[in-house]
Amino acid sequence: MTTLLPVLEDICCAPITKDAMSEDNAILLAAKFKAIGDPTRLRLLSLVAAHEGGEACVCDLNEPVALSQPTVSHHLKVLVDAGLLTRSRRGTWSFYALVPGALDGLATVLTTPAQ
Repeated sequence: MTTLLPVLEDICCAPITKDAMSEDNAILLAAKFKAIGDPTRLRLLSLVAAHEGGEACVCDLNEPVALSQPTVSHHLKVLVDAGLLTRSRRGTWSFYALVPGALDGLATVLTTPAQ
């Protein structure tokens, strides 16, 4: 069974240095960071974001990471489940795009307050 993680804005919006985070929010946030903690997934996220039009077909991503289509699809599924990418099907192909604001949300929770 697949568990989709909520968009970050839904779980926390303050930097982790401002208020203590709840256990549930920490678990959800850690899952998002775990998804991008893998070098291949981080690279795929970058490739999708930098692709023309801001979306990429899975068929465009196999060669740049030198992995088979099933392996790339698995990594992309992890990113989708973490709420970082969206997936849409067109015929037999899946296209991926960044979830608007997802990376900004991750950056926001890591903001260090001014001294």
